[in-house]
Amino acid sequence: MASSVPVEIATQATEELLAACHRLIPQLSSSAKPITTSELAEIINSDSTSMFVARVDNQIVGLLTLAIFRIPTAVRAWIEDVVVDSSARGHGVGEALNMAAIAEAKRQGAKTVDLTSRPSREAANRLYQRIGFVARDTNVYRFEA
Repeated sequence: MASSVPVEIATQATEELLAACHRLIPQLSSSAKPITTSELAEIINSDSTSMFVARVDNQIVGLLTLAIFRIPTAVRAWIEDVVVDSSARGHGVGEALNMAAIAEAKRQGAKTVDLTSRPSREAANRLYQRIGFVARDTNVYRFEA
């Protein structure tokens, strides 16, 4: 089903994309402050990040940010801020976004693609495992700067 959901990499910080971010990101994080046009443009224009946009009936229903970077051991990639509109969940949007991001990470030479997902996001965790992600035996730490 994922192949029937069009996914593109955003190339401009349009009003449509900004409005979609304002509608979708609160579904992912209630504490996130609304992104500004300049912050969105920074993500889109960066060489290390790409924002993937999924559409259904020409409406933006999903977003994913991919970060690709070189470290001494290899080129690595991280998938962040995956969000699918509540009305579009269960229809292949998340899978389409992730598969597009994985393909881009491979194209750019990434050795691995990582992501994190809260255990409470059961459907998302099932999706990640189904498409080939494997849980790692590691700890994730965060420092609030």
